[in-house]
Amino acid sequence: MLIDRVRTRGGQAYPDSLYVDQLVSTPPARVALRDDLKIDVAVVGAGFTGLSAALALAKVGIDCAVLEANAPGWGASGRNGGQLNPGLKYAPGQVRKDLGERAMRMSQNAADLVFELVEEQGIACDIRRGGTLRAAVDQGTLADLHALARSAQAEGFDYQMVSRDEAAAMTGSTRYTGGLRDPKGGQLNPLKYVLGLAAAAERAGARIYGDTPVLGAEDTGGRWLLTTPQGGVSAKAVLVATNGYSGTLVPKLARSVLPVYSAIIASKPLPPAMRSRIAAGGESVFETGAITTYYRVDSEGRLIFGGRGAMADRSGPGAFPSLAAYAEYLWPGIGAVGWEYGWNGRLALTADHYPHVHQIGARGFACLGYNGRGVAMATVMGQEMARVLASTLTGAAHVPAFPVSPIRPIAFQPAWPMGVNPSLALAKAKQWFRNRRG
Repeated sequence: MLIDRVRTRGGQAYPDSLYVDQLVSTPPARVALRDDLKIDVAVVGAGFTGLSAALALAKVGIDCAVLEANAPGWGASGRNGGQLNPGLKYAPGQVRKDLGERAMRMSQNAADLVFELVEEQGIACDIRRGGTLRAAVDQGTLADLHALARSAQAEGFDYQMVSRDEAAAMTGSTRYTGGLRDPKGGQLNPLKYVLGLAAAAERAGARIYGDTPVLGAEDTGGRWLLTTPQGGVSAKAVLVATNGYSGTLVPKLARSVLPVYSAIIASKPLPPAMRSRIAAGGESVFETGAITTYYRVDSEGRLIFGGRGAMADRSGPGAFPSLAAYAEYLWPGIGAVGWEYGWNGRLALTADHYPHVHQIGARGFACLGYNGRGVAMATVMGQEMARVLASTLTGAAHVPAFPVSPIRPIAFQPAWPMGVNPSLALAKAKQWFRNRRG
């Protein structure tokens, strides 16, 4: 079923999801820009990155405005799995080797920043620190987790290996050969969080315009000139923070990532017996096999269960039968509880699985590519980009923690959707052979 159901909140439409129904108050309407605007910094995109950057800029007195094509949190920031995972895909030692000490420390401490920001700004988003559990599906992935634990511990991080029995006790499933727990991880309601960031940025002095797609951007040398359907913006500097929903505004940017759809189904509140054994400690769980599956139990006792789905917009509790079938495999009888919601959205994968920072002109930047770790990493990268932008305005020296790289389109990226199903089949086959060898 296509996403033909939307929920209107504050006069703006959001794709149908559990998170929209869980809003306890109506967010204020962010009206479209209808005049010409002259500011210090224009931010394109009102997701975690853009709003975190706007908040940080406004707090130091820099005049900024956020231009959003739909509504704050309309994209992946308001639709994701709500997992607050520290770190990046690779071991801390590898990240330090590839990107440097600051990038490694920043990524490992990203979840801490979110907890601090939520407390500082009083954001009610059902945040909970139950740890992140990487669950191994075979002996090969368990060996990978042991190597990751050694690397993390060598860098001073408290990663904890868990046994097969301990993993079963944490997840309520006997599927796993063991796991690796990072106690700094957690979970939250992502739509409540992103709307809380928007409100905090506005309190600090930033302006947010909804229903304001940026149709064009020109670097005139001294200022950026942005065009929107009903108004224009003149800014000293620009940050493009559109991630998996990047279009043609910045040449080649959309082709530098793979816009992968991630799907989520949400159950009715679990009965007490299931709630007491499935991620009962508030853990955010994700599997480390060839095909990523992730889940958590939210503040209402609902199982939020996600993974790969159709490479097109879908919604409804029956829209992702493969996810429901796999959940039934993990917890026989879970389907009888009832799936009440289903939705999906696009995240951005980079070729090297690291976030990318690109410079566009003298005072223009783009930041994207969180590879499924957007809640924490997009927040911290927004703050880092605010420091970069502030330094370009003031002349202060600030070397970005993540390297600035040229935009490199991924070969055959436009054909990616056609190759997804064969790629997934190949990945499953590789995992099957790996299990047989194990």
